[in-house]
Amino acid sequence: MPLVDPITNSAAGGDDKNQVWLNKLAGKKIGDVHNETTFAKQDLPEEHRIIEPGSMVTKDFKENRLNIHLNDDGTVSHVNHQ
Repeated sequence: MPLVDPITNSAAGGDDKNQVWLNKLAGKKIGDVHNETTFAKQDLPEEHRIIEPGSMVTKDFKENRLNIHLNDDGTVSHVNHQ
């Protein structure tokens, strides 16, 4: 039986979710409004966390959580939708 990596969760379609969210967020900042350079925080899934560079995070697994990783300038570098 193959092991499923809970980080990427590709066996459950995690890669598709990652790509959808990456297309929406890559290179944008998270803020209060939605425009060409900013994505409104209110439009994110209820289960999400924004991870700034150097931040410590827990390794707990939450099936539908969207992890949003930021660059030093506050723009989204990559995402992980479990």
